[in-house]
Amino acid sequence: MRLKSNIWVAAYLRRCQTEGVFGAVRRRGAEEAGAVFVKVSLLDGNAMLYAPAPQTVYDDGRPVDRFFVPVAPRALPEHTIEERLSKEIRFDPDAWIVETEDRAGRHFLELAKT
Repeated sequence: MRLKSNIWVAAYLRRCQTEGVFGAVRRRGAEEAGAVFVKVSLLDGNAMLYAPAPQTVYDDGRPVDRFFVPVAPRALPEHTIEERLSKEIRFDPDAWIVETEDRAGRHFLELAKT
């Protein structure tokens, strides 16, 4: 059984805080199992967006893990990220949006192996 989204988000924001990175919930989704999108603002007009990894990357032995994939290989203009997030919300109104700010682009996420 996977950790509820609201608990995962709270733990993630606490991790960011302990690393000195500001983070906040921009949009609260379904508490039980809403998809979580993480935007990392680089504070220069660009950002990275991390989306939930496809279910095919999950190991049956570790079903509680949450893996993410970058939406693009490099930072994109923030307006491009915001357009993508708007589309995701229209597709899945239960989704969460978490935003952090870090000039170095640190995300503290488990990335799926591609």
